[in-house]
Amino acid sequence: MMTRINQWPMEDRPREKLIERGADQLTETELLAILLGTGSAGEHQNALDHARMLMMKFGGLGGIDDASVAELTGLKGLGQAKAARLKACLELGRRREDLRCETGQLLSSPEEVFRHFRPRCINAKREAFYVVLLTNRNRKIRDVKISEGSLTASVVHPREVFNPVIRESAAGVIFVHNHPSGDPSPSREDVDITHRLRQVGEVLGVRVHDHVVVGHDRFFSFNREGLL
Repeated sequence: MMTRINQWPMEDRPREKLIERGADQLTETELLAILLGTGSAGEHQNALDHARMLMMKFGGLGGIDDASVAELTGLKGLGQAKAARLKACLELGRRREDLRCETGQLLSSPEEVFRHFRPRCINAKREAFYVVLLTNRNRKIRDVKISEGSLTASVVHPREVFNPVIRESAAGVIFVHNHPSGDPSPSREDVDITHRLRQVGEVLGVRVHDHVVVGHDRFFSFNREGLL
């Protein structure tokens, strides 16, 4: 028989634990249980049991984020409302991270660039190329998504890359792209395109500060590795 969470000692209930101690004191599974709200009666699972099952089924929060709504709702006890709630919460987390790099923020290291772009890149299935427009004091104007797909000279063309740079009168740029494999090591194409874009920047009088390749848990900085 399923034991309801409201039958547990007060200090062990995820919601009450959050209120009493703060959200940072809960495990990911406990936080997930709060979002689910209820378990699966047909499977005799309470919300925490259901959360554990989801974490095991998809290999953690990253797998749940990767899963489609159809995949989530294919599990017993997880309807469209719960699946939508999970997706919305994960998206809010991503957007919260994006706010950390607002217009006017100083970008002085590849670590800051990586922290800004990792949330939007970590679950991407395809490579995407961005240009971050900077003032003459290295403060962000905005970032622009230039292309999506494997990096080639035809996909990342200097004309498309530098159009927004000229339009916004940016003094400098940082190029960013992701590797869906999770390994940020640059390919031969990455190196060639970086050199080509740097040369165009020199002609236009726009400083190319860096090209940061974003992996899952680490990054590669062309500037730091002496390749610019």
